[in-house]
Amino acid sequence: MSHYDLIIIGSGPAGRSAAIQAGKLKRRVLVVDRKERLGGVSVHTGTIPSKTLRETVLNLSGYRERSFYGRSYRVKDDIGAQDLKMRLHKTLDYEVDVLEHQFNRNHVDTLHGLASFTGPNAIDVATEAGETMSLTADRFLISTGTKTYRPDYVPFNGKTVVDSDEFLELGQIPRSLVVVGAGVIGVEYATMFSALDVRVTLIEPRDSFLDFIDKTLIDDFTHQIRENGVDLRLGSAIETIEDAGEHIETTLANGRHVRSEMLLFAAGRMGATDRLGLDKAGLKTDHRGRLEVDRKTYQTSVPHIYAAGDVIGHPSLASTSLQQGRIAACHALDTPTLPESPWFPYGIYSVPEISTCGMSEEEMQERGIAYEVGIARFRETSRGNIMGLEHGMLKMLVSLKTRRVLGVQIVGEGATELIHIAQAVLNLKGTVDYFVQNTFNYPTLAEAYKIAGLDAFNRMPIPEEYKVARGAKAAE
Repeated sequence: MSHYDLIIIGSGPAGRSAAIQAGKLKRRVLVVDRKERLGGVSVHTGTIPSKTLRETVLNLSGYRERSFYGRSYRVKDDIGAQDLKMRLHKTLDYEVDVLEHQFNRNHVDTLHGLASFTGPNAIDVATEAGETMSLTADRFLISTGTKTYRPDYVPFNGKTVVDSDEFLELGQIPRSLVVVGAGVIGVEYATMFSALDVRVTLIEPRDSFLDFIDKTLIDDFTHQIRENGVDLRLGSAIETIEDAGEHIETTLANGRHVRSEMLLFAAGRMGATDRLGLDKAGLKTDHRGRLEVDRKTYQTSVPHIYAAGDVIGHPSLASTSLQQGRIAACHALDTPTLPESPWFPYGIYSVPEISTCGMSEEEMQERGIAYEVGIARFRETSRGNIMGLEHGMLKMLVSLKTRRVLGVQIVGEGATELIHIAQAVLNLKGTVDYFVQNTFNYPTLAEAYKIAGLDAFNRMPIPEEYKVARGAKAAE
């Protein structure tokens, strides 16, 4: 078959969900991926591998139990790179198997090769066998994701100076590690290797990091990772990186030097669009290779060509990419569907975890919204004590005018799971009263919502209906 209703380029989260949606609509759909195995960056070098690696590190190192048994506690004394890879490869094999099964079950065709546009409605696919296949479609979805940014001044060698894709293939665990770039990827890898007692230096040229996260949370997080052994250097621009053979010498603009066994460069990613021949389809990208789209339909400037996932930039999350792909496929195939909810959660799988939903305190101030804050510390909960949690907090922001919950930020164990309670309340326009009125399982970490809700509630003006009821009782 050479003509399809929808051709999807890339099999990451956006491409995956779009293909399955199109298959359920009984349309002719093809997924083209340049790799031999489906799944894209998310499955092979991004989301799934890094989170699997994190879980392996925390389990083997005994990190979660150290508050009870001491900082020297280990589940496995000698942890090697092979220990980390074993679970990683098993997880990836399972993910690919599930994806292939989903495609087969929904009659989605797949083709492995490099796709490039030859016209607005046509592509050529160059396979590894040296063949070129010409295909046409009524609609296209570009979901090629991103690739690592590799500047010329970094002497990448694939072993001791690596990008975030190569990092997963490490031959041995280094005794010291420099991570350049305190974005989500850099912070995740820096903190998880610190949990392995690797000496980690995290360098960020800017004076701040993770600026989209509430500052209170970042302050708490910064304190924790420094306490865990991460040497965080903000406002430190890189002057040179030298591969000296036995070590890597990193020189900063302020004159300081950092010597390490390995360097991970994780400062930025680029849209993987340079080989798509977009000019022949009438499309252009920005300076970082990303495509601009209508954020309601995910149409590009060429209406029958859609784009979704990391290739369109912010928020660049696997979770939002899954939603974008589904919505793009429905719109492309003229099928009404539910829109995306206005509030979605961010999850950063660092050690400790960070997750947020809704507005930060800084955003509330910028918008001039009168608000109150409720705080809960995990150590205040019985579940937190049972788990031996010394840190962790939940912060809740509540509108003084409407009593609505407008933002929740969590740092600590289980943050990425707990945040979904906040997401539900935010999207259903719930108020702080929900957390005061409702009962939570005891003991749980979710009880932190009750504590934070009461903390905010007790600082806020008493609702008018309660004043009336109290006055009436006094009159009797």
